[in-house]
Amino acid sequence: MNQYVVVDLEMCKVPYSNRKKEFHGANETIQIGAVLLNEKYEVVDEFNTYVRPEFGSLDWFITNLTGITSKDLKSAPTMREAMKAFIAWIPEDAFVVSWSDNDLKQIQKEAEAKLIEDERLESILATWIDCQKMFSERLEEERIFRLSEALIAADIIQEGHEHDGLVDAENTAKLFAKMMLEPELKLNSYFESAHSESSDSLCFTMGDLFKNLQLA
Repeated sequence: MNQYVVVDLEMCKVPYSNRKKEFHGANETIQIGAVLLNEKYEVVDEFNTYVRPEFGSLDWFITNLTGITSKDLKSAPTMREAMKAFIAWIPEDAFVVSWSDNDLKQIQKEAEAKLIEDERLESILATWIDCQKMFSERLEEERIFRLSEALIAADIIQEGHEHDGLVDAENTAKLFAKMMLEPELKLNSYFESAHSESSDSLCFTMGDLFKNLQLA
């Protein structure tokens, strides 16, 4: 039986003036949060580290969004150091899961730009699982769902501060586990009703769904 590592990255912006020859990315990782699921899809371990950016910088928007401050990053490891620790923490038989493929692409970009080499990294990236895509496919929907939308649709209570790497990893893990354990995915009753309508009606009803839940 396989194990799964559910990961979420938080990032800061890289000013255009700092996008030098060796780093062209618009974003840089500032947090890696992850949880380990066993073969029963239970959380059995967690990984969490801030990452000190080399080219990017925090601004008010990112601090307000993530809760991460310059003080948190001052003595944090570099991406090279953080990735070395993260890869060492991942079990040999584990598949890595994230919400969308943005984190996969971010790691690929930073690994290339910062010359991060590890014999396991290539296989980890090659078998990466996109939970966002998986959710849309289970619902037979072409639209892309935000994590917060998907959690409500799947009748999962979102816990913690959104855009904290570890918290988002934990919430993604709940949804991933639910999809893996339920052959027929059980949805929120409001969403289930909306899902039976046309795609146009669904887009409208999702807003109504959130209002109904807030009033409940």
